[in-house]
Amino acid sequence: MPIKHFMPRLGLMALAVSFTSLPVAAYAASAPAAASPATTAAVAGYNQPPKNILDVMRAPSPPGPSLSPTRDKMLLISTDDYPSISRVATPFLRLAGVRIEPKNHSKHDTPGGYGITPCARSFDLVQIATGAQTHVALPAGACPGRPVWSADGKRFAFENIAAEAVELWVGDAKTGAVHRVPGVRLNPMFEDELQWMPDQKTLLVKLVPARLGPPPSEPVTPPGPSIQETDGAKGQSSTYENRDTLNNQHDEDLFDYYGSSQLALVDADKGSITPIGAVALYDSITPAPDGRHVLLSTIHKPYSYVTTYDRFPKDVAIWDIAKRASIVKHPIASLPLADRVPIHGVPLGPRDFAWRSTDPATLVWAEALDGGDWASKVPARDKLMLLKAPFDAAPAEFTRTEQRFAGIAWGEQPSFALLTEYDQNRHWRKTFQINLDKPQQERRLVWDLSTDEKYANPGNPVRRVQPNGTVVVRQEGDFIFLSGLGSSPDGDRPFLDKLNLQTLKSERLFRSSKTTYEQFLGFTATGTSSFFTWHQSPTDAPNAYLRTLGAAAEAPAGEAAFASTSTAITHIADPTPIVREIKKRLVKYKRADGLELSFTLYTPPGYKEGTRVPTILNAYPLDYADASKAGQTTGSQATFTRLRQYRLLLLAGYAIIDSASFPIIGDPKKAYDTYTEQLVADAKAAVDEAVRLGVADPDRIGVTGHSHGALMTANLVTHSKLFKAGVATSGSYNKTLTPFGFQSERRSVWEAPDVYQKVSTFFFADQIKTPLLIVHGTDDANPGTTPLQSSKLFEAIRGNGGTTRLVLLPHEPHWYAAQESNDQLVYEMLRWFDKYVKNAPAGTVSASQ
Repeated sequence: MPIKHFMPRLGLMALAVSFTSLPVAAYAASAPAAASPATTAAVAGYNQPPKNILDVMRAPSPPGPSLSPTRDKMLLISTDDYPSISRVATPFLRLAGVRIEPKNHSKHDTPGGYGITPCARSFDLVQIATGAQTHVALPAGACPGRPVWSADGKRFAFENIAAEAVELWVGDAKTGAVHRVPGVRLNPMFEDELQWMPDQKTLLVKLVPARLGPPPSEPVTPPGPSIQETDGAKGQSSTYENRDTLNNQHDEDLFDYYGSSQLALVDADKGSITPIGAVALYDSITPAPDGRHVLLSTIHKPYSYVTTYDRFPKDVAIWDIAKRASIVKHPIASLPLADRVPIHGVPLGPRDFAWRSTDPATLVWAEALDGGDWASKVPARDKLMLLKAPFDAAPAEFTRTEQRFAGIAWGEQPSFALLTEYDQNRHWRKTFQINLDKPQQERRLVWDLSTDEKYANPGNPVRRVQPNGTVVVRQEGDFIFLSGLGSSPDGDRPFLDKLNLQTLKSERLFRSSKTTYEQFLGFTATGTSSFFTWHQSPTDAPNAYLRTLGAAAEAPAGEAAFASTSTAITHIADPTPIVREIKKRLVKYKRADGLELSFTLYTPPGYKEGTRVPTILNAYPLDYADASKAGQTTGSQATFTRLRQYRLLLLAGYAIIDSASFPIIGDPKKAYDTYTEQLVADAKAAVDEAVRLGVADPDRIGVTGHSHGALMTANLVTHSKLFKAGVATSGSYNKTLTPFGFQSERRSVWEAPDVYQKVSTFFFADQIKTPLLIVHGTDDANPGTTPLQSSKLFEAIRGNGGTTRLVLLPHEPHWYAAQESNDQLVYEMLRWFDKYVKNAPAGTVSASQ
């Protein structure tokens, strides 16, 4: 997965779900995958792993929580882990960075093009006061999306991908009854297709135009050549912008056809539909807190064939929709085509528009002062602008940022907001307290730390939803609350803090224990003395808890300063009890240069201490500007163990060296100068430690990784003798095919040709003698990891006499989705590692080499 331009935001923390492995009953007797019976019939042409692995794969995953804004209800949402290959194979169009299924106008991808749109399997409505749980009767045979709560907690809305349309459904939060709103066909192509208006009774939607007609037919005879031209002006577009781009006039016509929307207001009770404005290519739409004004951007030509629609020309305007029949429009900006944005830079002109949450209708935005280029040396990178209703005056500049603007979190009180800026050249962020109404007042520094810093990360401000639906930082006098992952040398231990804005000293209200993983979800409706958490442990399935604070207590630094009690609200059962037999532990060790590293060591069911077993290492290299932060421990061994992909091989008797620290440390301006050397040093340190512990057999160790981890895998089997085999999935092995940057590397191939070649395994294919399995999805949308990368590496290894196997998974994007594809993946990995690692002749490889 590429690391795109990093703009840290002060958003609510997402729930961290840990995927772990299942137990391996009788793992030593596991037969080869090809000979094992399956629990379900395989689609012709696909293989399946053994039955004990399939049983775990077929078990449903535990649901996740969605609290109502009023904190009196909760939806438990279960998603479909593995859709069928028939769904994944649904035909789609590639239109300037989005994938659209023409039959029903639905999106076939997730943001960035890494997966396909997930479907909910079930909703269960929980009344928190009584614990009563109601199963929501979702539409059969379709694909419900994630529900969106109204701010008053009375309703939830969701889109449903049906055979012929993306439908709008509304649910009653008291009874759980849901119904489809007739006549609504949503258009999700540019997102923002469904949101509540501030009255919480009306939904603002994007509709497929009623009289759209048939799509443009592809010309039998091409009308002419596809032509692009440049006038000599310099300007690079990042590698990752070149995703599913338009190629010709017919593509442009299809883009116009499927992108066109009709804005409308839908009465959630009556189902009445009121169109607003004319049909156009509406990108983002955001209602103001007053419910009268709407900010929207409209895409228009000329389009580009080298970048996605995000860079297309746009007109930004505010509409006053108080009188539906006569909309008053206030132009804000006309943004030109931005297809020459510096790598990891930002476009010129207004950007990052947002309504101020505490005003009826005040718009703020940022504008670059450095040409949008991180390489420019300027006293200020951005200026922030403000424009208030009735929008008939010139916008006013209210502050400047020394580094790149990274967002504003609005407080409940108008005098309070948190402004964050990010220094990409240092991996550094600063957050300031500002008063927008007194711009002359000096802003106050609140946080000043590396974005690589985990242990001292203060967390994110806890927010609340106001009655009009706006989201603000929760304030209690001079205090705000912070929720964080709580990374520590012992792993992540989520916390809840109370921060005094006057002294900037915090008080720890709660911290997860060392044996469980309990994360803050939100305060109750009664105040801040009680709150909801999502609790789990290696043996306990995730469940919602109500935790109540008690008296203050003496506690060591970093621990909770208050006692608390908890009560389970939900009672979700363990779907795979056998997985609880798998053991995991945090292992710390040092790289040869003294850098402290860590990994999680999983041992298979029935494992006896001191027994050496075949072992697989999995990692994903990360870039750091500061060596002191690179060795910090993240992740947790206290999460509920789940198994996916390579972790399923625990059920076949393998140990797993998982989430091994693989830092690449260096100046961000030249991040990859010592990439290969550091990869080998990272791998050797991890392997040596697993061998020292008496778990890993030094003659039977394999390595695997996905995306950037796949490049790591290929480089390790090329440049080290630590591993007997490798499995690389959806990787990029020839960086000269991604010439305008990759990962955190901002130099182009013409600026650093030696670096691009050294990182690229393709150029060392004649040296790859360790067996390498290469897997790729044929519809990978990530420009950095096109399927051509895997095909060409396979050809190169094959042509130079190496041992390799290429598996192309039909219709799969960057993240493999289909049940059949995942069956095949696990089958292939098990087959490969059994042949070249578990059953390989001993004594041919030494972990000390």
